[in-house]
Amino acid sequence: MLIDEKKLAAQLREVKTVAVVGAVDKPNRPVDRVAREMMDMGFTVVPVHPTRSEVWGLETYTSVIHIPFAVDVVDLFRNANFCPGHAREVLQMKTPPKFFWMQSGVFSQEARELLAHTDIEVIEDRCLKVELARLGIRP
Repeated sequence: MLIDEKKLAAQLREVKTVAVVGAVDKPNRPVDRVAREMMDMGFTVVPVHPTRSEVWGLETYTSVIHIPFAVDVVDLFRNANFCPGHAREVLQMKTPPKFFWMQSGVFSQEARELLAHTDIEVIEDRCLKVELARLGIRP
């Protein structure tokens, strides 16, 4: 999927809050490194994990549906086969995010199709932290 870099940069400049789906604070895991770096950059990170109550010292939600405030990005650290289910959850959120972001190596045609009729930008196969750093974006 081709992405207009100027449009992406403009949209990312509005990002302040990132829900990290698949959050775990295990060293050497990409999700741990990426989330910690985004926190260091000044972003508000909201961990999402089905069984943990705390990750990175932060309250952790079992699903994006249970987050009681708006988030700008739902950032998925899950295998592609789980992405359609998360897309369905995003459709149930009171305030939809600006982005449904699938990390490097993750593609899901079904998730993309589920969100096609919305204003949510679907990004596949890109690392959010890398894109933020590359574009020099901080909250």
